[in-house]
Amino acid sequence: MPAPERRNPRLLALANQKGGVGKTTTAINLATALAAKRKVLLVDLDPQGNASTGLGIPRSERGMGSYALLAGDRGLAELVRPTQVPTLSLVAADAELAGAEVELVALPDRDRRLRQALSAAGNFLADYDYIFFDCPPSLGLLTLNALVAADGVIVPLQCEFFALEGVSQITRILDRVKRALNPGLTLEGIVLTMYDRRNNLSELVAADVRGFFKEKVFDTVIPRNVRVSEAPSHGLPVLLYDFRSIGAQAYVQLAAELLKRERDRGETTAA
Repeated sequence: MPAPERRNPRLLALANQKGGVGKTTTAINLATALAAKRKVLLVDLDPQGNASTGLGIPRSERGMGSYALLAGDRGLAELVRPTQVPTLSLVAADAELAGAEVELVALPDRDRRLRQALSAAGNFLADYDYIFFDCPPSLGLLTLNALVAADGVIVPLQCEFFALEGVSQITRILDRVKRALNPGLTLEGIVLTMYDRRNNLSELVAADVRGFFKEKVFDTVIPRNVRVSEAPSHGLPVLLYDFRSIGAQAYVQLAAELLKRERDRGETTAA
């Protein structure tokens, strides 16, 4: 009996032009939580390299990574490295990524470099169920490459006063990218982060975001939690640092909700 045909991996960008919203923290911990049941690859496209550090790869040990992938110097299979999570792999942010925004301008197909690199990887991608792109906190060429390559975008959104203004800006960008460069791009969902139930502002922001974006907002919220903040300094996802913490459990719930959305979408398509 032939093996069932394997689906292509889901390509998801985590993006928000505003910094400090929990984007990289969400990338690391959502990828780790999904890796309990799926095989996951995280591509660190942020020159700060915090996703690489947070998965235990210090800057001095990175070698070639996502810049080499975008520049075409190396293929994806040569750049993927293991992490402490057996089913989670990483393409680290190498030192040269800091100059990529300037250098990519001179390259052909500058906004499609990541998509082309993934296409060139061929059957290597079939090993993965999910590929995440951790984008820098800007809407430059690195983020644009991720949006052109991705199937969907997850927007982490801090529960603060300017939240709606920021998310409305990135949704306008997503619409432009969809019209001009990637017709299949969708808003996978918005994740409310740094949520504090003791703070009325968090409740108000959550209500406003849910009122505007409806079902696009994940039910799971990521609370403010000191264990989530401490984990990166140990080079660990919070799920490895303190699995029982409320922050770790929130990311487990978020992963379960993402998988449920995938199942529901598949059942709807089949029907």
